[in-house]
Amino acid sequence: MHWLQARSTDFPGNYPGCDDSWDYKRFEKRFSISVAQLNFEEMVMVFDMVGVDAAIANSIRRVLIAEVPTMAIEKVYIHSNTSIVQDEVLAHRLGLIPINADPRKFKTLSPMQTGENWPDTPSADHMIEFTLKVKCSHNTHALKGSHDPEQLYLNSQVTTSAFKWIPIGNQAQKISELRPVHDDIVIAKLRPGQELNLRMLCMKGIGKDHAKFSPVATASYRLLPEITLIKPVIGEKADRLAKCFSEGVIQVVEKNGVLNAEVVDARKDTCSREVFRHEDLKDCVKLARIRDHFIFSIESTGALPPDVLVVEAIKIMMGKCTHFMEELNNLAT
Repeated sequence: MHWLQARSTDFPGNYPGCDDSWDYKRFEKRFSISVAQLNFEEMVMVFDMVGVDAAIANSIRRVLIAEVPTMAIEKVYIHSNTSIVQDEVLAHRLGLIPINADPRKFKTLSPMQTGENWPDTPSADHMIEFTLKVKCSHNTHALKGSHDPEQLYLNSQVTTSAFKWIPIGNQAQKISELRPVHDDIVIAKLRPGQELNLRMLCMKGIGKDHAKFSPVATASYRLLPEITLIKPVIGEKADRLAKCFSEGVIQVVEKNGVLNAEVVDARKDTCSREVFRHEDLKDCVKLARIRDHFIFSIESTGALPPDVLVVEAIKIMMGKCTHFMEELNNLAT
């Protein structure tokens, strides 16, 4: 019996007849990164990474999720909360609000300064301070007979637009105005007489410590599909074959008066395997995936643009590799 090492393609012999041993020249020739989509408005980036092992691709994904730092609300000082939202629930909701602040301009608090040892005085190098003061009251100019709370009351809905940045030290001279990424995130709903009076302090952290520090909403990858027509598919079968795949994958073209199926863009395929339900079509096509071509999809929470997040993730990986090599050298000596 022949056993295959299938955990990583760095090991020779993973696939019969395929040499996957590491070769720098082959890697240099094969490796490439190309951006397929970059939307700063929606904070979305799609890019292809070709010529790397799955372990490397997955490491980048995990670093993006858990080790690229951001700023998030850590401490909430509640001076008054007469809303129906409990203090601890309110603090948790505030902590999950993404903050539009470049974490590279701040320093990380040492473990001795967190938790019960939180500094009494806010630090301009480590923290951001916000306040939120909102009180609900009746709207004397509301239309008669209206039942809409937005018309009947003033400040009936508290959103992140009510955040007020309080610069610490000389932050106002060094940093542009800081605010939540979105101004329309609902924090609580109030009725006349209810109010919120809060003071919030943000700190720098990573998603490995708490999910609120994760800079991405999603970070995933998939392998590039590979669709090969083994034999010609013509006529009515060509139309049925096209319907088995996502729109734009298979195109039906007319050649010499005969309809022929052609693979146009395998990238759009969702790998549904619908074609294998058809006895007369399943032997006409071969479905596979290119195992060193990764399609990454990154959606930033807004603290940093997605392209910057990818660069920061790679820097962190490089730092880890450097540290690992230094430790190996220390062992050797």
